[in-house]
Amino acid sequence: MNAAKGKLTDFHETVRKEAEDSVKNFFPDRVFELDKLLKSDMFSIESVERVQKAVTMPQKYHRNDAHNDLESSHKKRKMVDGLEANSPKHLPPVLHAHIPCNKYLLQVIELLKPKIQTLMEKCNTVKMWIQLLIPRIEDGNNFGVSIQEETLSEVQRIEGEAATFLDQISRYYITRGKIVSKIIKYPELDDYRQAVMELDEKEFTSLRLCCCELRNHYLSLHDTITKNLDKIKKPRTNNADSLY
Repeated sequence: MNAAKGKLTDFHETVRKEAEDSVKNFFPDRVFELDKLLKSDMFSIESVERVQKAVTMPQKYHRNDAHNDLESSHKKRKMVDGLEANSPKHLPPVLHAHIPCNKYLLQVIELLKPKIQTLMEKCNTVKMWIQLLIPRIEDGNNFGVSIQEETLSEVQRIEGEAATFLDQISRYYITRGKIVSKIIKYPELDDYRQAVMELDEKEFTSLRLCCCELRNHYLSLHDTITKNLDKIKKPRTNNADSLY
């Protein structure tokens, strides 16, 4: 029993040190890092042109021409079930081309995803730290406890928004895949091609905003916690002290 209690005490101390170090050192460092990244060439407004150039579309390939090309490459094939192997009934699907993701956006996403995940992990640590500091429920003298609860609510909100950023990335790939599949099915329709261009430009704007929001979240967390650090760490004052 004492051994388990000692391990829990050590764990509490580990969480405290990690959380306080995050607020004091990691959060400010990450604010400046993300601000520098946001102002870099990768996220400049002019980079929209790079996004556009990185779009790879399926070629407009007429089905009749595809059949002719495939027939000429199968002239020497033997008969199968009484029909020529190069008969239209035996032709494979016309389009099997590999359609890659937008390589520029893929580069941006691979850079941002670990930063989003780190924010979530840091929020989880700070959240646990504050929860462990909340005293037992008592009547009166709960002003400091209310500050703890409000700060905890803000940390949870930011953690939830970070999870939304990851969900947004998944939805982008799913939506893009559906549009590209439409292009393959209806290669003659330019609207689907334009939709991919518009979607990629929109995703770049969203990723730029995501970087901005990550910076702002770290700044907000640092500001809120440092301003209320005394009440967060000692939510209740000693009534005896107020008599002197």
